Amino acid sequence: MPVEDGPTLPERLPPSGLTVGLSTWFRRTLTEADMAMFIGATWDVNPLHTDETYARQSRFGRRIVPGLLVASLLTHLGGLWGFMATRMDFRFLAPVFPGETITAEGTVVELDEDRNWVRLQCACRNEKGQAVLEGQVEGFPGKLAPRGDARQS
Repeated sequence: MPVEDGPTLPERLPPSGLTVGLSTWFRRTLTEADMAMFIGATWDVNPLHTDETYARQSRFGRRIVPGLLVASLLTHLGGLWGFMATRMDFRFLAPVFPGETITAEGTVVELDEDRNWVRLQCACRNEKGQAVLEGQVEGFPGKLAPRGDARQS
């Protein structure tokens, strides 16, 4: 499934270019294949994710996407900066169902240039604009290689 990146962030941004208030987003549809690969890698075999009959009897009425798969969408935002997360805090607010398109958003809310440290306020929203996850990510933006340097790829 194609990934759609937001327009407000350059392809790669060096740490010196970060400013409080800088925001970005991207959108991705979470497919059955995404779920299968995530469940295979993590062994999150919760029947709410894997068993339609079981999930139909749950409060959700059908299978849900693993919460950590939704939260992992935030890593793409950090990947644009070569960001090394040292802390991630998030709350799950609503279920995500297979086939839903989720928009992950991040905004720089705190920046310490002396320590090369940043805090992002993040959210994931469904197609209706409803927040399904909110949180913060803290860490160190990486030193990116200059454009054209093979180490950047």
